[in-house]
Order: sequence, then C-alpha cells, then structure tokens
Amino acid sequence: MKNQGRYIEAAIHSLAFPRHKMTFISGPRQSGKTTLAKSLLDARSANGGKGAYGNWDSSAFRRQWARAPEKIVADLPTSEQHPALVIFDEIHKARLWKRTLKGIYDTLELPLDIIVTGSARLDIYQRGSDSLHGRYIPFRLHPFSVRELLGEGPNTSEFFRSLLEQNEFTHSDSAQSALTQILRFGGFPEPLFAQNDAELNIWRRTRLDKIVREDLRDISRLPELSQIEMLMALLPERAGQPLSRAALREDLEVAHTTVSRWLRYLEVLYYHFEIRPYATRIKASLKKEGKLYLWDFTEVEDPGSRFENLVANHLLKACHYWTDTGEGTFELRYLRNKGREEIDFLVLKNRKPWLPIEVKLTDTALSPHWFSFLTQLRCEHALQLVQSKNINSTHKVGESVVRVVSAADVLAGLV
Repeated sequence: MKNQGRYIEAAIHSLAFPRHKMTFISGPRQSGKTTLAKSLLDARSANGGKGAYGNWDSSAFRRQWARAPEKIVADLPTSEQHPALVIFDEIHKARLWKRTLKGIYDTLELPLDIIVTGSARLDIYQRGSDSLHGRYIPFRLHPFSVRELLGEGPNTSEFFRSLLEQNEFTHSDSAQSALTQILRFGGFPEPLFAQNDAELNIWRRTRLDKIVREDLRDISRLPELSQIEMLMALLPERAGQPLSRAALREDLEVAHTTVSRWLRYLEVLYYHFEIRPYATRIKASLKKEGKLYLWDFTEVEDPGSRFENLVANHLLKACHYWTDTGEGTFELRYLRNKGREEIDFLVLKNRKPWLPIEVKLTDTALSPHWFSFLTQLRCEHALQLVQSKNINSTHKVGESVVRVVSAADVLAGLV
C-alpha cells in the first residue's frame, strides 16, 4: 500500500477548507474518522497553523462545552494566511449540539476551519431544531476498499464509466490479493492491517459491544439492549436477502413497530444498511422489502452472501463519494420483478438507471435475468462480477453490452 491519506482528504481540502465550511465526517465506528481528523490537524500544524481537538468522551471537554463552548475557539491564533483547525469528535451525543455549533460558527470573527466527526449518521440524527444549512459539507467515510488498499486515489464516476465502455478492466494480481484480504478480514483498518483471525474476532466482539452498550445507549435510551443483541445475531444470516420485518418480529416475539425502530437505530449507527428495490414510482418501491447488508461483512459466514455484501459495500462507497463531491446524486438499488427474477444492484444517477450489476461467486455464464431487465432499463452497459480471476468477456443483450469481469479488476477502478 502506498503511503497516503484516506480517500476523502483531497475533497476536504478542495471543497471545504478554501471556503471555511465546516466539515462533517460520519461513518461506522472504527472506520478511521478520528485518525483522519487528527492527521489533518497535524498537517495544519506542520504548515504553520494552530488547532485544537475535543472529544465528547472527555469529561473536561463536556464541562467546557456546557459552560462556555465559544471559549474553545476564542483563544486560538488564526488568520487568513494560517487559519486554525478545530476538531469536535462525537459531539452529536450532546443535547442541542447543532444549535451550539451554529452559535460558535456564526460568531467567528476570523477564518477558522471546523471538523465534526460522528459514529452516527449526522445527516439524520439531529438534536435541536436549528439548521446548519449552508454552513457545512458532509462526507461519509467508509472502511477500506480494494482501490484504497492498493493506495490509489478515488476515480470519478465518468472515469469509471470510460473504463467500462472501453473494457479497460485489466487483470491485476495485486487487486486480486487486495480483494482476498478484504474478503477475509473486512475493510475496517484495525483487523485489515493486523491480518490475524484471532485479532479480528476480538475486534468484532468489542465493536458490537460498543455499538449496543455505548452508542445505542447514548442516542436512544432503549432498555431492551439484550433483545437488540439477539436481533443483531439474526441479521448476518439474512445478508443479501429481502429484509422481512414480519419474520424478525416473530423470531423476537415483539411488535412490528418495535423491530422497525430497532433496525432504524442500528442503521443510524452504521451496523447495517438497506438497499431499496428500484421502481419508477417512489411509492411502489417503498412498499417492497429492501435487501440488508452489514458494514462489517466478516460476520456473514456464507461465501456467496459475504462476497455479495463486499460488492455492496464497494458500490455504496462509490455512490456516497460521488454524491458528496458533487458529481451528482448517486443511489444504490436492486432489481426484482413479479416473477422473482433479480439483478443484485442498480446504480442510479440523478434518479435514472446508470449501471446495473449482477454478482456471481464462480458462475461465468451470462445470467438469464439480464434478458428480463435490460430492455426496460435502456442502459447501454451492464456488469456481471465474478470472484474468480482472469475473467473478461463481452455479451450483447438487445441494445445493451454486458461485461462479465473479475470483481477485483472492476472494484480496483472504483473508489
């Protein structure tokens, strides 16, 4: 791996810092948010700037935030030439945090950069009614992907599209090796770089405990923590499948609304994400079950389901990055018709079908389901990803071109 920063660093430097917009970095626990923020602070200090770091888990910082939060930035030396940088870590746990942050930002007399990090979704989880619209730029930090593990910077959507159209996905042993590592150890930095099964098991257990016993407690005050742990034990075997809340309700012997509420909290805390089916009418898609995937797919034991989950994580990372950096609004969906034929993923760009993707573990034969969907989607190109290496073939389905390609070579061209 090349020695470089995380994949969103360049975007923060080009989009947020020049206009002194606050930078919101959200993402799963232990995905590297604090490490990234502190590296940006170190770089600022090395270039003559000053800075400060505050973590909500520190009792001294909590007291300062409660008594006089404006003093956290008041005494920092800052200027146009050398603006200071302040990091607020996990302050979404504070009551009315947005109102307090708005007050700090709006009363700044000199240029100052602010980074806010959180292991809950800062765009959804909001305490307080005051809006920060126009004052910040949000970025979602994902775990490592094949391309990032190779040390390569993120590709734009248009560059990736050109790779697809020109069929320039070339085989790479290093990409195949990166895929194997991530498939085994996941994309979270600590277990990925430790490359040790025992450390992975310890890390996973600790992470799950912190999600339930710390993060969930902080944002919800839910008393049913042991039942939520039971829910989390049921979800890995459902990865890649339509999520039946009714079935979960029966297994846990609780109300449908209770299961839905618990799932919503776990999604906000980046335990899992749900991909909705694509439909031309929004209401129709909302009525259908979404497919569930885990942020840490090492919990998924079935090889095919784990591989599909890995691909889902890579595609979601690309959609989030391209959206956060202003290339358009990218969404990840899936396709399923009344005959229960299915295509695993569909990337939308500005609500229009952009790229359908099917995932196979070893089957290199063209999926027959393409013939049911491509004529309706009217997409010029489609992808069928296979875990096996040295796969690259082209097929014509109506007016569309389907590339059957080794997954490692395609994922190495994303973000």
